[in-house]
Amino acid sequence: MGLDGHVTEVPGLSRSAQLKALGNGVLPLQAVTALQALAHRVRRTEPVAA
Repeated sequence: MGLDGHVTEVPGLSRSAQLKALGNGVLPLQAVTALQALAHRVRRTEPVAA
């Protein structure tokens, strides 16, 4: 998921709390993909300068 050790190495965090934290977060690869898609869409819809 791109988050090696960031959640699973927190002392005292239960398994269910780990899963909840992961479930509520945006994964880095998802964020990059979404931003690239939005940037591509913006570039396609910008008016051409004369």
